[in-house]
Amino acid sequence: MTATPSPARKAVVRPFERRDVGAVLALMRALAVFEGYDDEFRVTEADIVDHGLGPSPRFGVFVAEVDGVIVGIAVHYLIPWTYDLKPVVVLKELYVAEAARGKSVGRALVERLRDHATSIGASAIKWTVLHSNMPAKAFYRSLDGRADDTWELWKLTIDG
Repeated sequence: MTATPSPARKAVVRPFERRDVGAVLALMRALAVFEGYDDEFRVTEADIVDHGLGPSPRFGVFVAEVDGVIVGIAVHYLIPWTYDLKPVVVLKELYVAEAARGKSVGRALVERLRDHATSIGASAIKWTVLHSNMPAKAFYRSLDGRADDTWELWKLTIDG
């Protein structure tokens, strides 16, 4: 468990548990609103339990608590191996509640994810950022993150 000091309180970062599912869902939904896809958001508490806490979890979540309240999430999953036979950790969603921003909560979440990646021998952590989200880009640069100059994001939409 990683703890990072903030001006008045500490953000404690830990893996999520069943009791955290409602708070995780609320922050996932807040991110959907922020990024503009809330009208397509379909995740339920049952989905989080089934896919994140079931017998074969498909993703993990680190939660950041301040004074016992969950104020941030780092949703991640694993690509088991690629060309170098090492796993890659994908940061799918990083979100900090507006009231907790600027208090090192996001930094604590990413540092905990980095510790996790190191512990499993991952070669990298990868993520996407909205083109227009300049504060996020500045934040990631402050952590030594950088845009990938080799690859660009593509997609194939499946109607169904």
